[in-house]
Amino acid sequence: MILSDRDIKKAIASGHVKIEAPGFDALAHVHASSMDLHLGNVFKLYEHSKFAVLDPKKPESFLGNMRTITVAGSDPFIVQPGEFVLGVTKEKITVPDDLVVRVEGRSSLGRLGIIVHSTAGFVDPGFSGTITLEISNLNRLPVALYPGMRVCQLAFEQMSSPAQQPYHLKPGSKYQGQMLPEESRLDKDPEFAEK
Repeated sequence: MILSDRDIKKAIASGHVKIEAPGFDALAHVHASSMDLHLGNVFKLYEHSKFAVLDPKKPESFLGNMRTITVAGSDPFIVQPGEFVLGVTKEKITVPDDLVVRVEGRSSLGRLGIIVHSTAGFVDPGFSGTITLEISNLNRLPVALYPGMRVCQLAFEQMSSPAQQPYHLKPGSKYQGQMLPEESRLDKDPEFAEK
C-alpha cells in the first residue's frame, strides 16, 4: 500500500520517517502520493579513459575509478548525451523498519531525457543516509542540472510487518550512512569476495 499525502505528512511529523537537510521543510514537498527531494552538489564520473572494462571479478577495474566534481554556488552540472554519472540527494533520509521507499524520476526531467536511477530505485527499511542517484542522459543534447533543484520523488510503501533484519542491522550493509554519491561496492558481495 502506497502512503497518501496525509500519511506521509503524519509519518514525518511524528518522526517515524526522517528527512534532514539544512533549511528543508519536508512537509512543503509532499504531493498526493509522493514527496520531492533535491539534487546535491557532488557528482562522480567514471574515468572511462583509464580502463577498458568494469569487471565485477576485478574490483580494481572500478574501485577508485571515479572522479569527484563539486559544483559551486548556482553553477550547473552538465550531463552530456549518453553520459552516466552518480549524483546524490541534498536530503538525508531515515526509513523505519516497516516501510520501503521507491525512488522515481520527475516527469519534467524525464521529458528532457534525464533518468535518475538505472535500477536502484528501492530504499530498504532501516536505511539511513543520502540517496545515490544513477543519472543518465538519453537525449542527444546536453542537459544542465542545478544543485538544489527538485530531482526525484519518493513513494512510501507500508510493509506487511516490520522487517526482521532491517538494513541497519544487516551484516555487510554497504551503503548505510552514506552522505556522498557512493560508487559500487560490488566487491563486497559474497559471490565476488576473494576465497
